[in-house]
Amino acid sequence: MEDKLKLMIPGPTPVPEQVLLAMAKHPIGHRSPEFSEIMAEVNENLKWLHQTKNDVLTVTASGTGVMEAGIINFLSAGDRVLVGSNGKFGDRWGKISTAFGLEVDTITAEWGKPLDPEQFREKLEADTEKQIKAVIVTHSETSTGVLNDLETINRYVKDHGEALIIVDAVTSLGAVNVPIDEWGLDVVGSGSQKGYMIPPGLGFVSVSPKAWEAYKTATLPKFYLDLGTYKKSTAKNSNPFTPPVNLVIALQTALGMMKREGLESIFSRHQRLMEATRAAVKALSLPLFGSDEYASPAATAVIPTSVESEQIRSVMKKRYNIALAGGQDNYKGKIFRIGHLGFVSEQDILTVIGALEATLQELGHQSMTPGAGIAAAASVFAKS
Repeated sequence: MEDKLKLMIPGPTPVPEQVLLAMAKHPIGHRSPEFSEIMAEVNENLKWLHQTKNDVLTVTASGTGVMEAGIINFLSAGDRVLVGSNGKFGDRWGKISTAFGLEVDTITAEWGKPLDPEQFREKLEADTEKQIKAVIVTHSETSTGVLNDLETINRYVKDHGEALIIVDAVTSLGAVNVPIDEWGLDVVGSGSQKGYMIPPGLGFVSVSPKAWEAYKTATLPKFYLDLGTYKKSTAKNSNPFTPPVNLVIALQTALGMMKREGLESIFSRHQRLMEATRAAVKALSLPLFGSDEYASPAATAVIPTSVESEQIRSVMKKRYNIALAGGQDNYKGKIFRIGHLGFVSEQDILTVIGALEATLQELGHQSMTPGAGIAAAASVFAKS
């Protein structure tokens, strides 16, 4: 059936109808008073969502683009950085840092497991000469469905006193509590196609006063991603370059929806969807990739043993028009990921689990009781 695809990947995520309709409006001039009014509302609501009084800058870029901006605006070639890597995106921030001539010290964990905050503490405490200029951490590692302990790692960074903390919050911002001012986070990057419920194309960077001080002496080359120019424009509710006007209009609508739902309700919804998904997968006798203790509210990763991961994804897509995400790098073809991020409801989870049950039966997965997944998910929803 045409136009019936259910997108259940950790990005891009489903887009609400009213957001799609907002995007369909005629474009307006990005230097017009009307657009400035929209940007004023967007800027205030971005601060609300980020739980900060800091600048929250809107950049025409993906999550990778804003993370690169977060790295190059506050550091200089030769600076030493600690990069946490326990998945695809931690690896990426290390590669970007190396590309710009930074001295990269990587703290790793096996894919599917969280970063160990104590390793950060040891490195930071040993740095008595304060050579470490930044710690770069992925909060929600999208590739594995693991949520790293950002609060504890950040506390050790604060004890160091000198280093900035640069955070990839691409799949955590808008899904899990990230209290930027309360924790004193310095640079936080995120992307529109995740918890913001709009298509790809916009990136967001929250910048602390401490980070702006570092900006003054940072010497890495930058032009389009020079956040200083965005800071000046944001103060005027404008943009230094031509933004995707209709995406900004969509963002205005999406942020309005999020404010009406409320932060606590957004966070509890994502937690509930995650718990229901994981309970259902367990009930279907499918192994989860990663423990419940460090599970991300953005996505659940599954590592099937009796049925091939790509067979599951293929049947789900062809027969039921449901898109699930595959594994990346060394886990390509070994895991699949169910996204439950952004504009996702209990109805969506029940639909996906029902289709997953039917798919497993078709593929000959024997070790499950039909209906067990739906019952497990429904039980979680009934308690909340």
